[in-house]
Amino acid sequence: MAEDKSHKTAANRIAKKLGTTAQTEGPDIKTQKITIEVETPGGMQEGIRQLQGSRGPVYLAGTNKKAVQEAVDATQNTTIGVMDNQGNILKESTRKR
Repeated sequence: MAEDKSHKTAANRIAKKLGTTAQTEGPDIKTQKITIEVETPGGMQEGIRQLQGSRGPVYLAGTNKKAVQEAVDATQNTTIGVMDNQGNILKESTRKR
């Protein structure tokens, strides 16, 4: 249950930073420019699957340092970018709009 709280907190924080709100369906955060899936440790493959149908730049955001490191490892050699739980981009998405 604690994981859900950290997920929700991170999703809401990043969404607010981008001037939008977190979604309950599909990817956690979607703006006209980017799509973000927030994941807790161990959830990266699910996050990558969630982003597969999205157009434009996509990001996996980790809820903590462990999740961020897992995201960096899981997205090597992919077009998926990585953010921390503050919405700071650590790995740029190379997917075009």
